[in-house]
Amino acid sequence: MSGEALLIELTGVTFAYPGRPPIVEDFDFQLPPRERLGLVGPNGCGKTTLLHLMVGLIKPQAGAVRIMGREVRQEKDFRQVRQQVGLLFQNADDQLFSPTVLEDVAFGPLNQGRSAAEAVEIARQTMAQLHLTGFEDRVTYQLSGGEKKLVSLATVLAMRPRVLLLDEPTTGLDEWTKKRLAGILNHLDIAYIIVSHEADFLEQTTTKLHTMREHGHRLTIFTGKERFL
Repeated sequence: MSGEALLIELTGVTFAYPGRPPIVEDFDFQLPPRERLGLVGPNGCGKTTLLHLMVGLIKPQAGAVRIMGREVRQEKDFRQVRQQVGLLFQNADDQLFSPTVLEDVAFGPLNQGRSAAEAVEIARQTMAQLHLTGFEDRVTYQLSGGEKKLVSLATVLAMRPRVLLLDEPTTGLDEWTKKRLAGILNHLDIAYIIVSHEADFLEQTTTKLHTMREHGHRLTIFTGKERFL
């Protein structure tokens, strides 16, 4: 890594939902700069939980979370993290809440302190990058599932994150939209983690695969061609 700080590091992390055994236990994880990582594993093993721990939507009962080399514990710390680590939810309806597409995409930059004019310009640039020009005045809830997914990605990318976390990004998408999404991700110059069950999509978009074992506290890492065998 040539001395570069890890973007995300989890050390000895344990998390359990109330009344249940730990879903991750004494768990270690690292995301280096420029990594394009796929994360797979059986349902319920903790993949989504892991992403939520990284952005502070849930907090570990033990262990440490470090983002860009800095340990984060309190909500105020994670508010800063979410400016740099963008999470694409599995369900686009959890991400979109403004009346129009342009308002949704501009919301993040506005929340970062940009002026209204700057936020709109960033939103338009981001939408153009994702081939969404012409969607500005579309009513968000009337979009198709694939359109909602791409607009959700635009809302995250408009905040110019250093890391992107994608939770089952191809759920409900047709093959054409999956290829379009893969092309967009391959042109991004940031690190990302993709949680997915679709080997073909991960083959197109990632350079390393982590397989999350049952019970969530072990990761087996495969690299190169063998990672999809």
